[in-house]
Amino acid sequence: MTKYNKIVLASLVLALATSGLAQEAGAGAADNYAGLRAIGAGLALGLGAVGTGIAQARIGSSLVGAVAEDPSKAGSLLLYFLIPETLVIFGFLALFILR
Repeated sequence: MTKYNKIVLASLVLALATSGLAQEAGAGAADNYAGLRAIGAGLALGLGAVGTGIAQARIGSSLVGAVAEDPSKAGSLLLYFLIPETLVIFGFLALFILR
């Protein structure tokens, strides 16, 4: 990831976080917390999915190379490919906990 991509991603996250803090003049604290909970739930699921995608991309390419050398190890190596998927499951659970 280039420096430019990191800056764009950080500014996008900050822009989304500050939009949750925007409120009307008469809005109470409960409305503010509901917006922040929604942003937290979205970040929990979204960042978990991005992390899983990055991990599975690297693991998947290594998996294909290892299975090409020794096809008998495909079943055990598939387990290593599925382990990062738990990040999305944890993010999905956090989404419901924050609701």
